[in-house]
Amino acid sequence: MDARIIKYFEGELTFTERVGLLKDAENDSALRSDLLNAQNVHGIFLLSDANAGDRQEAERQYRRFMFGRNRKKILQMAWQYVGYAAAIALLVVLTLKLHNSTAPAQPETVAVNQELYVPAGQRARITLPDGSTAWLNAGSTLRYPSIFGSERNVSLTGEAWFEVAHNPERPFIVNASDILDITALGTKFNVSSYPKADEMSTALTEGSVKVSKHGSPNSAVVLQPGEQAILGNGTFRVEAIDNDMLLWKDGIYTFKGEMLGKIIEKLELYYDVEIVVNDPRILKRPYTGKFRQRDGAMEILRIISKIHHFRIRQNEEMNKITLY
Repeated sequence: MDARIIKYFEGELTFTERVGLLKDAENDSALRSDLLNAQNVHGIFLLSDANAGDRQEAERQYRRFMFGRNRKKILQMAWQYVGYAAAIALLVVLTLKLHNSTAPAQPETVAVNQELYVPAGQRARITLPDGSTAWLNAGSTLRYPSIFGSERNVSLTGEAWFEVAHNPERPFIVNASDILDITALGTKFNVSSYPKADEMSTALTEGSVKVSKHGSPNSAVVLQPGEQAILGNGTFRVEAIDNDMLLWKDGIYTFKGEMLGKIIEKLELYYDVEIVVNDPRILKRPYTGKFRQRDGAMEILRIISKIHHFRIRQNEEMNKITLY
């Protein structure tokens, strides 16, 4: 068994290491099986450690056991309807809930940090403690507290759509990849902040948001509905948005006159695959079209190749696609 699995359940892995383990489990059936089996064994081991003479402890262990049964049912449903990748993402949340349910009783005001990772080729919706909702795109991670304080702070790596519950006394602040800070009170907006992307953006459809570079409040830009702030080469530029760019939350990827170089960059981020282009002329060809998220990178490239006439070679073992 991979040594990281034991450290995962003992809480000894860093955030980056936990995400790495879960991503590896997506592509390795043996590792995935070990991880899910260890989750169940871990729960049983904790159950057997109860003090039989302690009534309260016994009741607590029983509740934990029942939660484990429910967890297993949820995972089975996830496998059936949205596949192993989504089940692995769900495991992150369920593990956090199990940990919190078995921890000693704490005052209601104590916040516990939580995180949700969405694997490649998937998307997920989550309701935050204040009633705000967020859609996470593929390959994205959202970190947030179980209870908000005077400010509602969340951290995002990747892309997310936020619908913020209105509360003028408690601003909602998104820290995006430690590069952007987005402040809102009650609004709807999209943030794209993949670390490997050349640019990061914040697009607003309702309300008002302030966008600034992290640690540099003087760089702030205030957006109005229909505007997006794009950070590239260290400076912001404000442009009008095309609402089709936000269809990803409905499982649709839209490209309008985009150069294939940009499309390839997005496919690498969305599907966690390496795409190598042997003919650089391919990168400068424009393409317009819509695809379902579940089509996958290979199918999207296959359809585009019918227009721009390039060939495709896939190496599944290396998780690499070559265009030539």
